[in-house]
Amino acid sequence: MGVDVVTFGCRLNAFESELIHREAARAGLEDTIVINSCAVTNEAVAQARQSIRKLKRERPNARIVVTGCAAQTQPEMFAAMAEVDRVLGNDDKLHGEAWRATRAAFDQAPSFGIDRDEKIAVADIMAVREMAPHLVDGFHSGLPRVFVQVQNGCDHRCTFCIIPYGRGNSRSVPMGGVVEQVHALVARGHAEIVLTGVDLTSYGADLPGAPKLGTLTKQILRHIPELKRLRISSIDSIEADRDLLDVIGSDERLMPHLHLSLQAGDDMILKRMKRRHLRADAIAFCAQVRRLRPDIALGADIIAGFPTESEEMFARSQDLVEECGLSFLHVFPYSPRPGTPAARMPQVDGRVIKARAKRLRVTGEAALRRRLGSEIGATRQVLIESATQGRTEHFVPVAIAGGVTGEVRAMTIAGHDGARLTV
Repeated sequence: MGVDVVTFGCRLNAFESELIHREAARAGLEDTIVINSCAVTNEAVAQARQSIRKLKRERPNARIVVTGCAAQTQPEMFAAMAEVDRVLGNDDKLHGEAWRATRAAFDQAPSFGIDRDEKIAVADIMAVREMAPHLVDGFHSGLPRVFVQVQNGCDHRCTFCIIPYGRGNSRSVPMGGVVEQVHALVARGHAEIVLTGVDLTSYGADLPGAPKLGTLTKQILRHIPELKRLRISSIDSIEADRDLLDVIGSDERLMPHLHLSLQAGDDMILKRMKRRHLRADAIAFCAQVRRLRPDIALGADIIAGFPTESEEMFARSQDLVEECGLSFLHVFPYSPRPGTPAARMPQVDGRVIKARAKRLRVTGEAALRRRLGSEIGATRQVLIESATQGRTEHFVPVAIAGGVTGEVRAMTIAGHDGARLTV
């Protein structure tokens, strides 16, 4: 057996898992399972640990390598697991030499003979300053929608977030490298490209001339006219530049869907989170992009139960769903991450956090149903992902019966089942 990669977390991890599979296979690893972990919540870390134990029971002879954000921030914890043979850093995982060194370590010692300290191969992520383009030949998922990494790391220090310590400081792929990657993927038949990063709207600050995300987006669309659909993953609305707003309103190939890192709707909580926007900024941005693109679909991340959050503060976050016209909600029940300032703040009772997260999800489900209902009778351009599902320009899932994967087909929406549109 060869290399299998199990991915947790964000779209960036999904992209990087393709690189991991390629480099680990090139290094000659056999019967190896790689866990590409996430550290955004305690539950994400727990899921990775559970998966490791389960996979070892199912494949007792397989080597298990753990990498990703949780491996970077908590390497000793994973190294202490008897099931784990290697812990690889979050930058190291992208480089062939790290995988060749991993194979050499495996060749020199049986799994039961690897010392805990010798398992750990995690470099200082804060020392990483540059980012070369990583060209991917194709994606194992087979989906027509693929991710292109344009940025990594984050220079901001939101009080709840551990990710900068797992990803390092912000660094960007030069525009030429991004255009080359997108062009190669389009030439291989991928109909939709998603630009992804940790703090996407900080793109370019470290590059000569400090180009913005909007500049990059315009360059891609200008130089690759055969690209059918371009998407942007989660953005920080306060950093949206003029060129990005311009392309949102002027080029139909940029899909009318944005996912926003809002996190809360109460100004005091936003300040305690060390966010760089206020409630009014979020509402104004959503109104602005809706003027530019009236049919745009908006989603957002919102945290329930941040430390010191009162019922009134939570209500303002809940009200933000309607005031911003959000259709897609990603709800995070707050969980303290060791080493972050928020973990030292007065905590909200866990039962209250769970109840608020549930209420917020109910609000989000109602908003999604409203969006689904508003689509009835419309004709949408649906990207066919499989024989049973496609997605509209607005990233709304559509239940279909048959079709050629990767084809973009005009479909008239007949109804919905509460979660997906039907035709």
